[in-house]
Amino acid sequence: MEYITVDEKNIEKEHICCCITDKKGENCVSSKKAWMKENLQDGLVFLKADVRGKVFIEYMPAENAWYPIDAPGYMHINCFWISGQYKGKGYANELLNQCIEDAKAKGKCGITIIASEKKRSYLPDPDYMKYKGFTAADNASPYFVLYYLPFSHTAPVPKFRGCATSGKIEEKGMVLYYTNQCPHTSKYVPLIQDMARQHGTAVAVHKLETARQAQEGPSPFTTYSFYYEGEFITNEIFGEKKFEKFLQAHGF
Repeated sequence: MEYITVDEKNIEKEHICCCITDKKGENCVSSKKAWMKENLQDGLVFLKADVRGKVFIEYMPAENAWYPIDAPGYMHINCFWISGQYKGKGYANELLNQCIEDAKAKGKCGITIIASEKKRSYLPDPDYMKYKGFTAADNASPYFVLYYLPFSHTAPVPKFRGCATSGKIEEKGMVLYYTNQCPHTSKYVPLIQDMARQHGTAVAVHKLETARQAQEGPSPFTTYSFYYEGEFITNEIFGEKKFEKFLQAHGF
C-alpha cells in the first residue's frame, strides 16, 4: 500500500478520508482542512493510504495536542481509522508502525492515545491498542482511558489533567463542547441547536478554538462532548434521530 502525508503543499487536492467530499450546502471538509492548516506548523501529521476510503492516522506532539493530557515528550494519536473493505488487511499495523518510527526519529519517548475499556463510537479499539503493546496510564470519568506505549522504561507515565477527570461541569442544561478537529461537527452542531429551538429549549455551545482552550477543557474528548444538567452524556456526535430521542426522553 502507498501512503500519502497531507501537508501544506497538497492539502487542497487530497481528500481527508473521514469526510471525502462536501455535499451541497455543507462545510465538513473545509472546516477540517482549516483546522489542519492551523496545526501543521505545530507538528500535526495526517498520514493516509492512497485509496478513496477511511485508512488514516492523525497525530501530533502531545504538548500541542487538543486534549487535556500531561504527556511531555510523547506523540499523541488524535484519530486512527480503518474501515470498510480495508479492515483486516494489515493497514492499521502499517500506519501505526510508521507513526512509531516517526515519533522515534523525532526523539519522542512514546505514543499516547485516548480510548476506553471497551470499543465506543469515535474512539479507537482498545483491544487492538493493547494487542500492540499499549497499556492504561490513567482514567477519567465516565469511561475514558489514556493508553500509552513508552519507548523505554524511564519514560514518564502520562496522565489526564485534573480539569477533565470528573465527568462533570457546573453549567446546567444541555451543554456541548467541540472543536473542528472532526469534520462532522461543523454539520451536526448547528443541527442540534436548531432542533433544540424547535422544542422550545437550547443547547449552550462552547467551541474550543485553540489547543490551550482544549487542554484546559472539562472533557478528555474535546472533539465533541455533550453534557446534561452538569453530567457527561456522550462523545458520540448526535445525528437527528438520536438527538430527537434524547430530547423526548428528557421531556422536551
